[in-house]
Formats: sequence, structure tokens, C-alpha cells
Amino acid sequence: MGRQTGKRLPPKPGWAVYLRTSSEEAQNPENSQRRQRHAIEHSLFVRSPLPVFNEYIDNLSGRYASNRPGYQQMLEDARAGCFSYVAVENAERFGRNDTEALVAIDELHSLGIAVRFADYPDLDPIDPDDRILVSLSFTLARRESIKLGQRVRGGQHAKLRTGGFVGMPPDGYINCEQKTETAVKTEHGKYMRWIEQDPERISIWRLAWDLLLADCMTLDEICEELHRRGYHYRSGRPFVQVKANGKRKANKNTLSHSFHNWFYAGWLVSDKAEIPPKTVRGQWQPIISTEEFEQGLDILARRNRHRVVKRKHDYLLKGLIYIELPDEPKLVKLTGSTSNTRRSGGGTAYYCVPSSNINILCSTIDQQIPVELMRIQVDPELIPLIRDSYTDELARKLGHLRPAERNELQAALRSVDEEEARTARLFATGKITERVWDSLWVEWQDRRRTLQMNLETLQQKREYHIANLDAALTIIAKVGILYDKLERSDQKDLLRQMVERVVVNPEGMIIRLELLPPFSYLRHVTERVQNCGSSAVEGKTNANPAVGECSDYVQSDERGRTRTSDLSSLIDNPTSPAREKHYSMKDYSVSIGFIVVQLCRNLYIFGSIAWCEVIA
Repeated sequence: MGRQTGKRLPPKPGWAVYLRTSSEEAQNPENSQRRQRHAIEHSLFVRSPLPVFNEYIDNLSGRYASNRPGYQQMLEDARAGCFSYVAVENAERFGRNDTEALVAIDELHSLGIAVRFADYPDLDPIDPDDRILVSLSFTLARRESIKLGQRVRGGQHAKLRTGGFVGMPPDGYINCEQKTETAVKTEHGKYMRWIEQDPERISIWRLAWDLLLADCMTLDEICEELHRRGYHYRSGRPFVQVKANGKRKANKNTLSHSFHNWFYAGWLVSDKAEIPPKTVRGQWQPIISTEEFEQGLDILARRNRHRVVKRKHDYLLKGLIYIELPDEPKLVKLTGSTSNTRRSGGGTAYYCVPSSNINILCSTIDQQIPVELMRIQVDPELIPLIRDSYTDELARKLGHLRPAERNELQAALRSVDEEEARTARLFATGKITERVWDSLWVEWQDRRRTLQMNLETLQQKREYHIANLDAALTIIAKVGILYDKLERSDQKDLLRQMVERVVVNPEGMIIRLELLPPFSYLRHVTERVQNCGSSAVEGKTNANPAVGECSDYVQSDERGRTRTSDLSSLIDNPTSPAREKHYSMKDYSVSIGFIVVQLCRNLYIFGSIAWCEVIA
């Protein structure tokens, strides 16, 4: 007996119609199905003598193909060879995006079944050039959807600015509409819509406002009074909810929101349409006057005004200070504590370990911070050597990335040219319209300009890095001097931008000040130049690969954070048992560019004239 080849039999000649509609809540499915069916019959069936095998419909179709029963049944019949063609109104009906649609088309093609679209009867989605049209149709559909949303929002905002209202009005009001006469239809459309007071509920909210303006009841008591009279919210939710155990809970959040709604005073307010209060009068009758509404706001604000208790002590290193204990393998975080806070002086502030005898005066540690900041200052005479060291390391670390980046940009330019050439062939054969070609041509030009600008930017990166380095060094050189001139709150902000942690010993002496990038990197470069002098740059050509690799190796502490204060030991001893990981020089170089922006922002935070001197 011969071995079976396993070849699939060709499908029977015939059509399968696939209709995909939205749910009944969005539109009438029958109308959409009739429209799709008419388009398919007019464009495809009048030109084909093949019979129609079946019609597959998906209402409220899911996001994925597995959630579409009509589509799944069509696939089962396709595998059985029941038809040879699938008719769809357009590509958007076959999937929510171009990827989903093309996957479905390829799946049917593997079964020997072709897909045809009513809007492009001659389009073959298997052809490479025609597949571009499928993607273009989704692109244009998304663009049209975005434009439609912009037009709808623009119309809504225009209506709001003229005193109209969009959507359901607040509780106490109802929407009204009336079919317009033929003479005024051009101005108002088919219907005139406006807002009126709800005669069944307006008295409830007038009573609620009267109770608030009397300033005798809290919001809970107002809810209780409204509930006692048998009133409830428009949604049916009670003003007071009585639980099974008899506990009562006043639903006052909705009531408070209503008391803050300018709608009841006849004013239209919208953040999205940029309409502030008391600028646009609404086209409805208010429940209360503007004076009464503002009086209610004052009452609510006075009730919500709580006395803010000021801290007796503002801890400078809160969240930054740790202690290194001999019997503990990990650093222990210190917290702030103040004893005898009722004293006239505010008590004594300590950094302490909870539930222990470790208590260190805050003043003992805080007064060491300026000294530690002075140590990271840069000698102006070393700036040329630091610049040379940084430039050399920047070239070594980023030099191998630049050609790859350039090649990627050039490849992207070539892909734009190829895409334009393929689409030009489609335009020449009449498969796309001139309007589509013009919109695509504008997009190609924008992409070309962006890619060419990025190529030109590559030539200027080195100059930018050096300029940012000089500015950063200038700022760091004066941080220690300016620190004492800042207010205490500004000192805290500065430390949180520069310092990762402060480590002290049990006696309260600072062991090390661990900085955040790029300060830690610049500090290490400065120390390397100070120790090695001009040989720091030449030393990176030695046989030892660890020499000069200040940004290659960092030590990870118990929290997985980068620790850069002990980089010198790692460089001198590359076989250190400490855990090591590769740290990108690119991250440091980007951070150096960021330091100028971040520290210049302190001009606004600190308000200090000294920072102006730094930038100058």
C-alpha cells in the first residue's frame, strides 16, 4: 500500500460572507448588516457566478478572534473545504488592527481560501504590494477616528462656551428635546435640546441647600433629615444606608460634590473646555443664587479647615541616614525621634534605631554635612585634566555605539525610500487615490526630516557632553559654599537630589557620603585625577583592564542599589569578592547632561541669589 501524501483537497467553489457589527448599545446591528450585505453583493457577487455557502455574523465581537463565534465557525467550515472565497465589506471588519487582519487572511490562505473586500474588489491581500493597502486602510481609519474625536470634542466645547450643556445634567435637572421645524432645522439640526428643572426632584435639592445655608447641620445630619423625609438620590441610592447590623452610614460624598457644583448656581464650569467659574452663564434656571452658592462654599471650607500641627523638629536627613553596626551585616536605617516635645525649646531631636539604646543627637550629624560637601568640591586647576579624562572615557565607551546608531538611521531612511517606491507603483496602477498619496507623501517627508536631523545631531553629541560636563563641574565646585546660605527646607531638597545615603558609626561620625549619579561619577573622576595627575589619562592604556574603568564596575549593596564610594578599591582589586555588575557609561553621560537641568531648577526652588552666581 502506498504511503498517503496528506495533501489537502481543494475547497469547493463558493462564497462565505462575514459580517461584523458592534453591539446593540452602540448601533442597530440589523441596519449595519444590511449595509454590509448590500456592499458585498453590489461589488463582488454581481461579478461572480459562484454560489453563497453561508453567512457568518459576529455581534459584540470580542477583542480576540477566539471570542468571535461567527469567525470560529467560519474557520471550521473553511478547514472542511466548504467554500473558496470569503467576502468582507472592508479590512477593518476582519480585525481590530492590520496585524490581526493579516494573520486571519494568511490563515485562510493556508487553507486555499482567498479573501476579497467589497471596497477594493480587485485587491489581493496576499500580494506584497496589495498588503500595503491593507495596512494603509487601517492607518487612514485610525486617523479618521482621531479627527472625528477632535471634531466631536471641538463641537462639545463650542456648545459649552455658549452656555449649553453636554451629557446628563446633575440631580434635580432633566434633558428635554423637541423636533425642530423645517425653517429652523439648518440652525439647530433635527432636534432642539435644552435643560429644565425636574419638577419631581427640584424641591429635594432646594431643601438640601436651605439646610446647608442655615449652618446648623453637618452633612451627615442633612443626609439623615433627607432620608427621614423619604428622599433618595436620582439613581435610587439612599441618603443614609442602614446596614444589616443596624449601623447607619450617611452617603455624604455625593451630597458634598453637589454642594461644590456651580451648575446649581447657573454657571457652566469645565476644565477641559478651559471655562473657569463665573464666566459663562448656563441656559437653565438655577436653584440658588451665586451669593448663596458662595456662602455654602464658605461654610464647607470653614468646617473642613483643620488645625495643622507643625512638627517640633524638621529632620534634615530623614530617609537618608543609616548606621553601620559591628554585629550587623547590613546597614540599619535610622529614624527621627524627639523627646520632651512639650518643652518651650521643642525637646531634643535624635536619630535612633527603634527599640534599642542607639540614640544620636541630630545636631551632631547635621553639622558634619557641610564639611562632607566641601570634600566633593573640584579644584579649578584640575578641570582641564578632568575634561581630558572624561573625553577619553566617553570616546571609548560610546565610540562603538555611534556607528551602529548611524547605520540604524541610514537603514530607516532607506526603508522610507523603499516604502515610497512600492506605494508609487500602486498609485501608478490606480489602486490608491491621489488624496491618499498626498497624505502619505507628507508623512514620508516628515520622517525623512526627523531622521536627517538625528544624523546631524550625532556630529554634535561630543560637544554637548563636554559643555554639560563643564557646567556640572562649575556647580559642584560651589555646592559646599552655597549649602550654608540655604534655608533648611532647601538644604533638604538639595541633599535629596545629590545624596543617596549618609552612613554613620555608633558614635555619630559620618563614615561616608554616598552620592547619586552623576555626582558619584564626577567625584570619582576628580579623585582619580587628584591621585594620578596627568597620568590618569595615559594610565587607561595599561595592560590592567581595571585601570580607568571608573564607570564599568559598581558594587551592589544589600538593597541592590549602586554604591560608588568604594570604586577605587574595585579598580585596584578587580578580583574582589564583592558582587559586581556592569554599569553603562552611557547612563552616566546622559546623567551629566541632566544635572544642569536638575540643578538649574533649584533657582526656582531655593530662590537663592547664590545659585544665579553659579550659573553666571
